Amino acid sequence: MEFSSFFPVWNRLTVQQQAVLSGSVFSRKVNKGDVIHNGDADCTGLLLVRSGQLRAFILSEDGREITIYRLFERDLCLFSASCMMRSIQFDVVIEAEKDTELWVIPAETYKQLMDESAPLSNFTNEVMATRFSDVMWLVEQIMWKSFDKRLAAFLLEEASIEGTNELKTTHEIIGNHMGNP
Repeated sequence: MEFSSFFPVWNRLTVQQQAVLSGSVFSRKVNKGDVIHNGDADCTGLLLVRSGQLRAFILSEDGREITIYRLFERDLCLFSASCMMRSIQFDVVIEAEKDTELWVIPAETYKQLMDESAPLSNFTNEVMATRFSDVMWLVEQIMWKSFDKRLAAFLLEEASIEGTNELKTTHEIIGNHMGNP
């Protein structure tokens, strides 16, 4: 499939904007376990998942991880281009949970197009609002639900994602997702 069929607002961009985007976007394949973006140390660009699965998480000073959201086919990751968003005050790490094919949109190109295109700017705001909602949901879970209920919800979600009732995972992986060592 072509990038244009995956990018949700493609048909709302001008022909010139489509040409700029087509000329700068590139595809990338990553293996399970690869770190694609490592906080504010790099500005990877926006990631559009073609196939596979990515995990966005934050890392504490003592090395603890907590998953803030996951990305699946057709999902767009804005935090991998946090350099274009000055108000982001935390570092997000993006890691491949499965072998993944994705497109990378350079941050400079996306920012330029977003400044020119109201539909792209609106779409970006919707994606940002969704991610903010994901993070707020996580905060609510941590603050108000007991660990056993959060664990049960996590295991049910994993079973749904994997399409099975038998999960092959480790305590470490579960702990990394849930913010517990």
